[in-house]
Amino acid sequence: MAKTIGNPLTWTVQNARHTGAHFSASLGTVGSEGNWAMPEIRKLEFSDLTGALGAGFEDFAAARADVIFIALIYPIAGLLLVTLGLSMDLLPLVVPLILGFALLGPVAAIGVYEMSRRREAGDNPDWLDAFGVIRSPSIGAIVVLGGYLAGLFIAWIVAANMIYALTLGPEPPTSIMQFVRDVFTTGAGWAMILFGTLTGGLFAFAALATSLVSFPLLLDRKVGLPVAVVTSYRVLRTSPVVTLSWGAIVGALLALGSVPMLLGLIVVVPVLGHATWHLYRRAVI
Repeated sequence: MAKTIGNPLTWTVQNARHTGAHFSASLGTVGSEGNWAMPEIRKLEFSDLTGALGAGFEDFAAARADVIFIALIYPIAGLLLVTLGLSMDLLPLVVPLILGFALLGPVAAIGVYEMSRRREAGDNPDWLDAFGVIRSPSIGAIVVLGGYLAGLFIAWIVAANMIYALTLGPEPPTSIMQFVRDVFTTGAGWAMILFGTLTGGLFAFAALATSLVSFPLLLDRKVGLPVAVVTSYRVLRTSPVVTLSWGAIVGALLALGSVPMLLGLIVVVPVLGHATWHLYRRAVI
C-alpha cells in the first residue's frame, strides 16, 4: 500500500506526539547507568581522512538534490547572522559570527549523518528521512550535546566582544572602511587578530574534542551521552595529529564555502557531514 502523509495538520500533530514521547524516553539515556560500555576505537591514518572525504562526496552525489534542499538553511542562517552584525554596534562581531558558526556545524549536519546511516544500511534516503533523527532513542542526549555547542558559540561571541573592547574598543567603529583600516594598520588591530585567533582556537578544540564522533555514535548505538563524549575524546587522544588535521580541513573548507555570500556552504556542509559519518565508521569499531 502506498504511504501517504494525509492531512498536514493531523500528520504534524501525530509526529509531534511521537517525537515528544521519544524525547522523554531518551532523556533516561543521557547518562544511563546501563550504557557505560566503551566502544573500541582504532588509530586513524591520513588515508582515513581522504577516504572519509571521498565517501562523503559519493553520498552527497547520490542524494545531492535532497541534501541541497536541506543545506539551503545553512547559508540562510549565516546570512541572517551577518545581516544582524552589519550595524555599527555589532560590526566587530561579523567575522566571529561567521567563524563561530563552525562550532554549530556538528548540530547542523545531524540530518546528514542520518542520511548516511540509512544509505549505509541499504536504503535510498530522501530529505524527509533526515528528520528521522527526531525519533532516535538518543534524541535527548543529542539535544543536550547540541545545547553544549550552542553554549560554546555564545561564549565565543562574548569572548570576541571582550577582545574587541580591550583592543580597538570599547566604542563601536564609525564606518566599515575605518574599522578595516584600524584592524590591519594598527598595533591594537593586530593584537585583536592575535588574541582572537588564539581564543578561537581554544573554542574550536573544545568543540572538536567533544563532538568529533559523538553525534554519529549517538545515532548509531544505544550509549549514554558521557560514553559518546568520552569516546570522541579518546579518538582525538589516540590520533591527535590526524584528528587535529581533520579539524583544520573542516575549518578551511567552511571558510572556503563562505565565499561568496556563504553559498558554498550548500555543498561544503553536506559533504563534511557525510564525511564525518564515514570518519566515525573508521575510528569506532
